Amino acid sequence: MNYLEIINRRRSVYTLTDRLPIGENELVGIVEETVVATPSPFNMQSGRAVILLGEQHKLLWDTIVYDTLKAIVPEDAFETTAAKLSGFAAGAGTILFLEDQDAVDGLKERFPTYDAAFDGFAAHALGMIEVNVWNALAEQGIGANLQHYNPLIDDMVESRWGIPASWMLASEMVFGGIARPAGPIEKLPAGERVRVIQ
Repeated sequence: MNYLEIINRRRSVYTLTDRLPIGENELVGIVEETVVATPSPFNMQSGRAVILLGEQHKLLWDTIVYDTLKAIVPEDAFETTAAKLSGFAAGAGTILFLEDQDAVDGLKERFPTYDAAFDGFAAHALGMIEVNVWNALAEQGIGANLQHYNPLIDDMVESRWGIPASWMLASEMVFGGIARPAGPIEKLPAGERVRVIQ
């Protein structure tokens, strides 16, 4: 499979199982290698990942996110929310993607001329990590979707798993076996998004 085939194969898959087509150790190795290999502006390397597997993954969705949302979502709307969370819990794991603010702040001090740009640089770098990991999982036949329940769950996540205070949660990637592939998606043609100037 070439790279374009991989990025076209990558989709948001929401109907997941806890059965992976590869072993957990292999999956961890893929995520580790992808995080390390992904470039970043000024070689800032501020992106971080925490992989939750098994019961720790279920704890995130069945307890931490569930309890947090139950306290703030109107009762008449919570049934839909609970069903969505149950779908996430049915997967095999979750990758928490975070930015190390200490790493970002260190570069702001070293390069004050670019001070205002470094938060954006860090976000771009983390986005590259997210999509590279997502593509790498898709290549292995693993489905995934990207969620953003931060900052609602930040304190509980930090406390439960000993996350350093400088690591700021940015997203949660749920992954697992594919129970039902993603359906068709409407995309704008390249001509509306890409210009060639010669």
